[in-house]
Amino acid sequence: MQKQAMTAQQQLKSQEMASQVAMQKIQAESQAKMQLKQAEIAFEIEKMNNEAQLKSMLMDKEFSLNMQLRGVSEQALDQRESQREDAKSARISQQNTEQSKLINQRKNNLPPQNFESNEDSLDGFDLAEFNPR
Repeated sequence: MQKQAMTAQQQLKSQEMASQVAMQKIQAESQAKMQLKQAEIAFEIEKMNNEAQLKSMLMDKEFSLNMQLRGVSEQALDQRESQREDAKSARISQQNTEQSKLINQRKNNLPPQNFESNEDSLDGFDLAEFNPR
């Protein structure tokens, strides 16, 4: 009977040890799975942070280029407007000069004035220069 009790006790101890080993194995597997999941999450977070940083740099670059384009566009617009104003001013000045000459012609009874020059033609010279003599 003592032998049976001892055998039963040994079997009980071996079953307890087997269940402890199984429990430890389950805990180790759970812990490994948790660590793997945490590593995957950390990798995803790092990936998203890197992607956000790259997108931010790209957006900064795009903004900088857009500002440069806007500056060039505004500069061209200002330059065009300035050229228009300069041309208008030159036309008004030329018109005033011609009017003064016409007023002087009327007052002094002078012959008609010719306001055209060789520079007025499109190619810069007049075919009259090549007439036979």
